[in-house]
Amino acid sequence: MNQALLTSSYFIYATLGGLLSAVVWLWFWLKEDPHPEPKRVLIRTFFTGVLVLPIALFLEEVFFEGGVNLGFIAKNSFHFWILFVWAGIEEIAKYSAAYWAALIRPGFDEPIDAPIYLITAALGFAAFENSIFLFKAFREGFAAFEGPMLGLITSQLRFIGATLLHVTTSAIVGISIAYAFFHPEKRHRNVIGGLFTATLLHTFFNFFILKEGGEKVLIIFFAVWITAIALIFILEKIKRLKV
Repeated sequence: MNQALLTSSYFIYATLGGLLSAVVWLWFWLKEDPHPEPKRVLIRTFFTGVLVLPIALFLEEVFFEGGVNLGFIAKNSFHFWILFVWAGIEEIAKYSAAYWAALIRPGFDEPIDAPIYLITAALGFAAFENSIFLFKAFREGFAAFEGPMLGLITSQLRFIGATLLHVTTSAIVGISIAYAFFHPEKRHRNVIGGLFTATLLHTFFNFFILKEGGEKVLIIFFAVWITAIALIFILEKIKRLKV
């Protein structure tokens, strides 16, 4: 088969795979909102999340390469603090997407809106990231005569793990904002606290994935699932907050 045609096919598969997982997660989390947000606002927030991914990746690359050139980062080293900076860049990027697309607009009128918008931005971010990883997996799989199978396996792992991680960490930020809804003077403190907590969780996930490899990956994913379940209970409490 023509290489260009194969590449085009893998691009389509990767895009659909990335979007499909994001749409499934979005449907699941939007059920938590008793008063669904306007579709145009959700779509805008989702695609703003998509758009901030290249910016985040660029900033991560600038930080790492700059550190290597200045001599305070060793090439191919992934210390905890490096992962912390990378995670921080991604959490701030997702928060910024939700902020500019939804949180500063009139539609943000009840506490539950904050985590819903943060989750929507995170899913846009994760959808694009998943598509990039899937495209790479399809191409590498083809080189190893595994083709779509490797892409399918990668899709499942990212659907379960990485997407849930992005959703969970952004939900933490959104919940922090929700609890400051009736106390605007506490919002900046809550945003900073939420971003720090989300960044720390994100960093630990990446650190243990890199350190333990595949040996304890299920334990790490299980911990993220437990966190996500706890957040669902918190969202139920937030839904009962009266405006």
